[in-house]
Order: sequence, then structure tokens, then C-alpha cells
Amino acid sequence: MPSASTGASTTVGATSSVTSSVRSSTAAVDSRLTPGGPGYRRMSFALFLAGVATFALLYSTQALLPLVSTDFGVSASEASWTVSAATGALALFVLPMSALSERFGRRTLMTASLAVAVTVGLLVPFAPSIGALVALRAVQGAALAGLPASATAYLAEEVRPKALITAIGLFVAGNSVGGMSGRVITGWVAQEWGWRVAVAAIGIIAVACAVAFRMLLPAPKHFTPGSLRPRVLARTVRDHLANPLLRRLYAIGALFMMVFGGVYTVIGYRLTEAPFSLPQGIIGSIFLVYLVGTVSASTAGRLVARLGRRGSLYLAGGTTTAGLLLSLVDSLPLVLLGLVLITAGFFAGHAVASSSVSHTAKQGRAQASALYQSAYYIGSSAGSTLGAVAFHAGGWAGTVALGLFAVLGVVTITLLGSHAARAQARHEPALAH
Repeated sequence: MPSASTGASTTVGATSSVTSSVRSSTAAVDSRLTPGGPGYRRMSFALFLAGVATFALLYSTQALLPLVSTDFGVSASEASWTVSAATGALALFVLPMSALSERFGRRTLMTASLAVAVTVGLLVPFAPSIGALVALRAVQGAALAGLPASATAYLAEEVRPKALITAIGLFVAGNSVGGMSGRVITGWVAQEWGWRVAVAAIGIIAVACAVAFRMLLPAPKHFTPGSLRPRVLARTVRDHLANPLLRRLYAIGALFMMVFGGVYTVIGYRLTEAPFSLPQGIIGSIFLVYLVGTVSASTAGRLVARLGRRGSLYLAGGTTTAGLLLSLVDSLPLVLLGLVLITAGFFAGHAVASSSVSHTAKQGRAQASALYQSAYYIGSSAGSTLGAVAFHAGGWAGTVALGLFAVLGVVTITLLGSHAARAQARHEPALAH
């Protein structure tokens, strides 16, 4: 019958339309990058290189602080500002840079940021005074602010959710390689030719990384331009800061970095003094322990799958604490083992916290990541300065005490998170009844 035929035709057409819609939706989801898929390796390697360049430039003077102190005739706390100025400027500018990335695109901003940072990096060796050096380092840190938040936002948009922690872990692993190679290279080069030639070498390496990054990173397919209106940005930031979980993650990132910044700013001074009295090249090689961070960061995804986010943070905090306590012993092997544990704990904690921010924020991911990065580098700047002050006041034990206080903060905040999660779990069944 005509009516029956028409109804069947309509049903089949509607079914076909729904099926087509579902297939289109699935295709859109499947177009995001996944391990083993096309473009994933290029993307991973490109962001790995960006991470290498970022940390190599950002901490290029950290292993050289004793030489900088001698060259300019300044104290450890004054020389530490060559690190604190860079990380502090990054913390200050990361949020505005994230807003620019929402408007102009992640890849565009990361490319521009690297271009400016490597240009300044080639000028740093010619600084005529400690004031000029600190100023150039601040400009460099401000330029590098375009990298961290944009990179994690890029990954959140272009990578499938199940692979996100692993992808961010690889980017963080690039950070660890950059931090390690920068310090090792500068240590040996500075021993032969001085700190200026050493930071020049890092600048040249960063140029190569920046060029390769731009050539390899796939064009974004899931980026939607946002607004640069201050009201929109302020509302997004306010919403993120109103989220208790995000606030806890921001604090955890800052506290972990306070430990790390303090330890690695001061360790060079400790190892040049008795009973170690090591030469600059050997001190630079100490930073090979960053390779441990590369491993712990890249395996963060498996760690979270086994222990959960809070369990992973407890493990990271405990590992860092053990490392701090071991480093108190005046034995070079135990100090090295302590640095290994501190590095492993820090990078694991950082990878878990930063990936949790990207997973938690459903909108304004660049701003959410920017707030994390801002807190993270405020922790680095504070750790570098306070670690040097603590060392001046109480020796290495003073720096360790600062680190233990920060780890206690991480554990306390994580415990509060566990308590809040249990309270919410009890509250939800009550609402259901």
C-alpha cells in the first residue's frame, strides 16, 4: 500500500540519516591522533624537541651559577636570579600567551615563542653585567611562556583522551632531556671555555630544535579560535580557579617544582665545596640523572592506570622525600642516589598533575594549563631563590628542609583531595535516595 511504502521509506531514510550521522561523528573522533596512527610519531617528536629547547634555554645558567658568581663578583643568591628571572617571567606571561594561543592557534604561538627565545639565547653570552644578564633571561622566560600551556592544549585537542597522559608524559620527558643536556653540555664546555661559550652552545642547539619542531609538527585539525576579549578570559580563569580539583593540582605543581628548583639551583655550590670539591665538568655530568625523569614522566600513564591519580602522587612524594633525606649524607654515591630519587619523584608528580589538569578542564584548556604552568614556574622561581637563601643560612641541610616542607604540602593537599572525593561519594548516593 502507498501509505505503508511511504512509511517504510521514511523509516529507512531516517535510519540511514542517523547511521550517517553516527559514522560522521565517529570519523571526527577517530581523526584525533593515537599511538601507532599517522602523524602521532611526528607530533610526539616535534613536541619532544620543543620541550628540549624550552628547558635547555630556561635553565641554561643553572649549572653555571658558581662561574657566574665568580665572573661578576656576586653571591649565590644574586646569581640565582639568572634562573629566577626567567622562570618568574614565564609564570607571569604564560596566561596572556595562552589567550593569544586561543585566538591565533597553538602551533603559530609556539613557533613565534621559540623564535624569540632562541634569538635572545644568542644574545645572552654577550651580557656585560649581572643586571643585563638577568634582564635578558627575563625576556627569554617571557618568550618561552608561549610553549608549555599551548603544547598541552594542542595535545588535549589533537590526541585521543586515552592517549593524553602518555602524550603529555613524552612532552615532559623532552623537558627532562632538555634540562639534562643543557646542564651537561654547559658544564663541560664551561670548564674549557667559560660560561659564555657554554650558553652560546645551548642557544645554537635550541635553534636547531626550533627549526625541526616547526617542520615536523602536524597542522592542527581540531582547533577552534577563541575570543581575546578580557571579560571572556577573566570569566574562564575565574571558573578554573573556582574548581577545587584544579586548585589542588595547581598547588601540587608549584610545590613539586619548589623542591626541584631549590635542589638543582644549589647542588652545584654544594659539590664545588668540601668534601666533594668537584670540577665544573663533573658537576655538569651530575645532571645525567635527568634521564631518570625522562623515564618516570613517559611512564606516568601506566602509573596512573595502576595506582590512580592520588596514589601516583603519594608515590611521587614519597620518592622525593627519600631522595632529599639521602642527599644529606656526605657521600657522593648517596648524594647521586638522592638526586635520582628526587628527579624521578618530581617528573612523575609533574606529569600526573599536568595531565590531570588537561583532563579535568573541559573548556578553556589553554587557560587551565596556563594557570598550572604559572603556578609551576612560580614554584620554580621561589624554589631557586629560597633554596639559595636557605643554603646561605643553613648549608645543604637548609635547602633539604625547604624541600621537605614543600613535599609535606603535596601530601597534605593530596590527602585533602582524597577526603573530598570520599565525601562526594557518600553525598551522591544520599541524593539518589
